[in-house]
Amino acid sequence: MEVGLTSASTPTSLRSSLHYRSSSSFSIRDAPRTLCVKPRRFSGSLRAVASSEPSSDPMASLDLSLSPRVRSVKPSKTMTITDQATALVQAGVPVIRLAAGEPDFDTPAVIAEAGINAIREGYTRYTPNAGTIELRKAICRKLEEENGLSYKPDEILVSNGAKQSIIQAVQAVCSPGDEVIIPAPFWVSYPEMARIADATPIIIPTDISDNFLLNPKVLASKLSEKSRLIIICSPSNPTGSVCPKELLEEIANIVRKHPRLLVLSDEIYEHIIYSPAKHTSFASLPGMWERTLTVNGFSKAFAMTGWRLGYLAGPKHFVVACGKIQSQFTSGASSISQKAGVAALGMGYAGGEAVATMVKAFEERRDFLVQSFKEFNSVKISEPQGAFYLFIDFSSYYGTEVEGFGVINNSESLCRFLLDKAQVALVPGEAFGDDKCIRMSYAASLKTLQDAVSKIKEALLPLRRPVPV
Repeated sequence: MEVGLTSASTPTSLRSSLHYRSSSSFSIRDAPRTLCVKPRRFSGSLRAVASSEPSSDPMASLDLSLSPRVRSVKPSKTMTITDQATALVQAGVPVIRLAAGEPDFDTPAVIAEAGINAIREGYTRYTPNAGTIELRKAICRKLEEENGLSYKPDEILVSNGAKQSIIQAVQAVCSPGDEVIIPAPFWVSYPEMARIADATPIIIPTDISDNFLLNPKVLASKLSEKSRLIIICSPSNPTGSVCPKELLEEIANIVRKHPRLLVLSDEIYEHIIYSPAKHTSFASLPGMWERTLTVNGFSKAFAMTGWRLGYLAGPKHFVVACGKIQSQFTSGASSISQKAGVAALGMGYAGGEAVATMVKAFEERRDFLVQSFKEFNSVKISEPQGAFYLFIDFSSYYGTEVEGFGVINNSESLCRFLLDKAQVALVPGEAFGDDKCIRMSYAASLKTLQDAVSKIKEALLPLRRPVPV
């Protein structure tokens, strides 16, 4: 990573841009008083080569090789772009940050108070590895009342966020050579989690014309004896699509034909859903409870991203295996966060009025963005039914040459152009498995979104899209 250094006298009018490179590194240039970091570049196995020349660098004689597993994993582009956009803002550049998947609301007061009280009352020690019995019982009640799922506390594992729950599940059930079936567009971490488990991610593309929903026939054609896990995310990050119950039933019929096949159902956005769409838990379908690992958490619906609290529900055999990994990895989640989680689940059905208020705001923002981008020429959109993302097809602009910038030839260069010209930070669709699109988070105020659309429109308006031959 390289961050340009400028003096305090640098004019604030200088453009700042984020430069992506094929190596997944990038640089921020012309950002006032920004730290300069230039890592070494190694090739092949990343081993340092001893030189006959004496060196004062103590690293020169060290073996800097990394494991093949780590080298096969790509860094999270959403986290990378978010961090760099934040650096630009801290350097004084007025970037509109629409890359992160984080609600812009504060954690509801009743939840925050529960955390504060936990600290005041000395509830600051280790908890059981699987989570407190109080929280696991509350999760069981929630799953029964809201999802029609029956679990016992020993079939629940509380972790430091749903991301940890997912990677532990993948590691627990996958063996080297197994295949993990992942519909695209996908959350950026799914394929990398499969690789960390020495499994092979099998990507199944979907189409914006089908609202990015998985085609059961295509799914069936991709399954083999190596297929071990299907990952379903509904509502979806990054598309906002919601799988109808009828589609999930078709998928369940296919799963039944494959004895080794399990399903990981990522339901972290279940409460952020817009009528008439309805959420269905995959494990609630006939015969799927035994096959399903359900992951959920508190970050999205309850605006608790920094509390780091998620959970896994499933057959005890699998949950115990995940717990074994966790016991040697992080141990139990924060005692303070778990008290806050109990308070969150006590707010009423689907989070009660506090969550409903947030969802209403998300829906208003979605409606504004959908209407706004419908006015753009040659831009394709699928109206999100849940979550807080818009996945927009801007591929009609690919092939455009911009004076002073170069050619916009993919989602990465388009995002770089929009950051440079419009000062809006978005995530390239390539990171989610669909290079035609870019992801925009609308977890930001309506005023912020209005400004972003205006800036994007101003940046794109002068462009002449290539004429098909």
